[in-house]
Amino acid sequence: MNLVFCLYEYFPYGGLQRDFLKIACSAMDRGHTVRVLTMDWQGDKPAGLDVQLLPHSAISNHRRCLKFNRAVEKLFLQLNADIIIGFNKMSGLDLYFAADSCYRARKACSRFTSRLMPRYRTYVDFERAVFAPESKTEILLLAPQEKSKFIACYGTQEERFHLLPPGVSRDRFRPANALKIRDELRKELGLLSENIMLLMVGSAFQTKGVDRTLRAMARLPEKLRARVKLYVIGKGKIGSFRGIAKKMGLAKQVYFLGGRDDIPRYMLAADLLLHPARTEAAGNALIEAMAAGLPVLVTENCGYAFHVKDANAGRLIPMPFEQAALDQALLDMLNGSELQTLGENGAQYAARADMSGLHEHAVDIIEEIAARKALR
Repeated sequence: MNLVFCLYEYFPYGGLQRDFLKIACSAMDRGHTVRVLTMDWQGDKPAGLDVQLLPHSAISNHRRCLKFNRAVEKLFLQLNADIIIGFNKMSGLDLYFAADSCYRARKACSRFTSRLMPRYRTYVDFERAVFAPESKTEILLLAPQEKSKFIACYGTQEERFHLLPPGVSRDRFRPANALKIRDELRKELGLLSENIMLLMVGSAFQTKGVDRTLRAMARLPEKLRARVKLYVIGKGKIGSFRGIAKKMGLAKQVYFLGGRDDIPRYMLAADLLLHPARTEAAGNALIEAMAAGLPVLVTENCGYAFHVKDANAGRLIPMPFEQAALDQALLDMLNGSELQTLGENGAQYAARADMSGLHEHAVDIIEEIAARKALR
C-alpha cells in the first residue's frame, strides 16, 4: 500500500514524533511505501522513508500550519495514496493520530475576545475538519477520557474512535542490572547518597509544568530542599525557566539537559518523575517511568494518569490545579517512605499490562481502513 503521513515537524525527542516514526517504520517493515509530508525534519531519516518538505513560511504559527495544510491538500490527488494519516489536525485526512488534547475544550474558559482571534478560529477549524459528524476521518485515540471531550464539542460518532494501547519501547523496561546503571549515572552526575534526584521528561516546558515543579521545589523545607536536584530532559525554551530557578534560589540545583537518547538511564537513576502538565492527551513519560520502576507525581488531567492510579505507582494532583496541592504532595512523597514501593508497583503493572502494542496495532488499523476505503 501507498501510505501518506502528514505532520507539522519532526524532531527526535518529541513523544508524538517518536510514535510517528515507529508507526512509519512498522508499516515499512510490512512492505508498505511511506511518504511523509512535513514542514521541517531534524535528525536522521530511516532508509526507505520518503520525506517531502513543503513551503510553510508565515509570520505566525497558525498561519504556517494553515499554509502547510493548503499545500498538503493540493498534493493529495497527485499522490495516489491508499490512505492519508495525519499526526496533527488538518482537513482531508482518512485517519488522525490523536496525540493532542481537544483544543476547543482547553480554550472553553478563555476570554470571549481571544476566541474571536484568527489563531483560535484556525485551530478549531482544523479540529472540526477531523471530528465533525460529517467528517469521514477516523481517529486513533491514546487515552479514553479525551474521547468524551471531542464528542461533547463536535458530536463525533463513537464508532470512528479506535483506542490504542500504550507504546513503551522494550529499552524502557527495568533491566536486570538496573541498580548498577542507577549507581553509575548518579556517580557521573556527582550525586551523593543523600541527594534526591527529581526528573522531568518532555518538550514544551510551559505545557509540561516545569515552572510548577520549580515552585514546589522552592517551597520545600530548607534542609530537604538542599538535598534535591532537578534534571529536565526535552526540547524547549530554557531562558525564562532558568530565570525562575535563579529567582527562587535554585540555580545550582536545576539542570536543563536538552533532548537525549539515554532517557532510560535517567529514569533508573532518578527518585521521582514529576509531570504537572497543564494539558496532556497521553504522556508517554508516565508509563515509561512506571516500566522503569520510577514513581510518578502527575496532574490527573494527563491521559495516561489513570495508569498511575490503577497501578498505585504515584500520586495524582486533582484538577482544577492548585499549586498548594502539588507543593504538599511533593513534600509528602519526599518525606515519606513509599517511593520504593510505588516504583515497584509501577514496574509490576507495566510487566503484566499491554504496554508496548501501540505501533503495531496502529498499523493494523491503518491497513483495515485502507482496505475498506478501497471497496468504496
